[in-house]
Amino acid sequence: MKRRLLIGVSGATGIPITEELLRQLAAFPEVERHLILTEAAEHVAGQEGTCSLEELKALADVVYDNANRGAGPASGTFPTMGMVIVPCSMKTVAGIASGYSDNLLLRAADVTLKERRPLVLVARECPLGTVHLRNLLEVSRLGAVVLPPMLSYYQHPRSVEELTRHVVGKILRQLGLEPAGAYEWEGMSWEENH
Repeated sequence: MKRRLLIGVSGATGIPITEELLRQLAAFPEVERHLILTEAAEHVAGQEGTCSLEELKALADVVYDNANRGAGPASGTFPTMGMVIVPCSMKTVAGIASGYSDNLLLRAADVTLKERRPLVLVARECPLGTVHLRNLLEVSRLGAVVLPPMLSYYQHPRSVEELTRHVVGKILRQLGLEPAGAYEWEGMSWEENH
């Protein structure tokens, strides 16, 4: 039986991460991809995406209208394996932190938390202001995993695409999915290198 995964997309930079996540999820036939895009996300996708908005939506199994707060993901009786919001704007983080669910994406995140399902927020902002940090701390206290797409170099990336794949691997692992070819730390001897 397929397990539903909600993928929310808000209006922050990072659409290539969304695209890569949806592509990598296709390798997991047991996972059904349910997509919710905000209006702002659709605008950002047009600016940053490597594919059209229609092609982005085609990477999902189900696409919801964000204005439809009565859709399946708005209820705890709609079983899911969790939710990822990628990218997750600071406005979206603030809505989740305060329980302000004025659209389907925010309501689905609220439901995910109340049902104690995994909620992964790929939070995008730089630098982070004090209000952002306060809200990120609050969503963490509520049970969300805050996973900013931080650059890392220990895997010796050769391209932006490799950095993106590495971030997506971290997202998938938060959901209990093991991505093919993901970097695995083998350790190092501190004395040998310093």
